Amino acid sequence: MFVGTNLESALQERWAEDTKSVLQQGRNELLQPQVDRPTRIVAMGGGTGLPVVLRGLARRAMPKPGDAGVDITAVVTMSDDGGSSGRLRRSHGVLPPGDIRNCLVALAGGKSALTEVFQYRFGGAKGLAGHAVGNLLIAALAELKGDFLEAVRVSGEMLGARGQVLPCTLSPVQLVARMHDSTEVVGESNIVRAQGRVNRVSLSPRSPPPSEGLLESIHRADMIVIGPGSLYSSIIPNLLVDGVAQALRETRALKVMVANIMTQPGETDGMSCLDHVRAVIDHAGPVLDAVLLNGTPPPEESIQRYARKGAYIIPSDRRDLISAGVVPVEADLLKEGSKIRHDSRKVARCLLKMARSGL
Repeated sequence: MFVGTNLESALQERWAEDTKSVLQQGRNELLQPQVDRPTRIVAMGGGTGLPVVLRGLARRAMPKPGDAGVDITAVVTMSDDGGSSGRLRRSHGVLPPGDIRNCLVALAGGKSALTEVFQYRFGGAKGLAGHAVGNLLIAALAELKGDFLEAVRVSGEMLGARGQVLPCTLSPVQLVARMHDSTEVVGESNIVRAQGRVNRVSLSPRSPPPSEGLLESIHRADMIVIGPGSLYSSIIPNLLVDGVAQALRETRALKVMVANIMTQPGETDGMSCLDHVRAVIDHAGPVLDAVLLNGTPPPEESIQRYARKGAYIIPSDRRDLISAGVVPVEADLLKEGSKIRHDSRKVARCLLKMARSGL
């Protein structure tokens, strides 16, 4: 069991045996540590999970003596159709800016007057009510420049983002879910409201083209980080974009899934960590080398409070994960406080140790 500060020694003492059987399958050739250039990390996801990873990595992005820093690329799902993003999609035909906004702010690092303005959400019941200022600004720039990708880039420059943010696709897509009862639900917000067990998801239209530079970023990366976040609405949609799954299978980068700590009511009820891994593999093939797990139990009172809302600790079995072809890595990733969340600093520290050690 790899916990807290024991992670680095555990890498040397315990991983050799576990990784031998996994890596000898020949699916992935891991890179050796790079010390003469920034560590290239591509983080994929959306929702509230991806910004946690980006916030931690952004603190380590700038080079310093003995550390070349981190080159960060965030790849963000584009199927959100609820809230402010959904309203802008319907009224102006713009791609959903909400998850993009949150990732840009996370990469900006720390609070500033501008990030606070970006995150400010109008109150009231009509007109601008519910819209975040950053969403409106990105939508305005997209109309002004006629290019959503350029709007994201300019927004990142304004915020001083320490990395780039790429929409997974520039095509307007909808998420489609095939439920366990064989019914089909169209639209991310409708899937959430359906409160049923998801069996499989797809994008409509199928296999939309990737954003410019996305596949290249995957191929040149040292590490690909997938998750944490909503399995079917934030993580898997990125893998369904044309060429992404193939690029993940071909890249020499170390591919790590940051496992969720809690189940998500109505989406992953009763699912184990192995079930999450299998869902990714079922949709995209063998695109994972390792799973980063939280090894610190949350406070019992927090667990009980979450249980009353239908969310439970996701169980993980180390041997089952190894049998599925991934290496389990366990460390203290829990943020202090009553809410059960990942700590961005702890996650970033573990990911960088893995990337720079070759596993």
